[in-house]
Amino acid sequence: MSRIHLDQDIQPLSEFRAGVASFLKKVNETRRPLLITQRGKGVAVVLDVVEYETMQEKIELLEEIRTAETQLAEGSAISNEDARAQILGRIKK
Repeated sequence: MSRIHLDQDIQPLSEFRAGVASFLKKVNETRRPLLITQRGKGVAVVLDVVEYETMQEKIELLEEIRTAETQLAEGSAISNEDARAQILGRIKK
């Protein structure tokens, strides 16, 4: 996901309401998030769907890595060979 451009990607709610279609088009074209403000404070972020899905996939991968690191630290992990054997055993059934 591209980083937010502070001079272009922050809009007050009133302006967003008035030009929703154009702002959504901009988000889709630039792939940058749009920060919506209300009374000078951030209240929402509008993301392109593809960017959102990519972000979710990255979060899931990071969670899986953290789980694996915890298992390794606790000594409850299995070797690559054992994991492969288990998977191949399941596939053959």
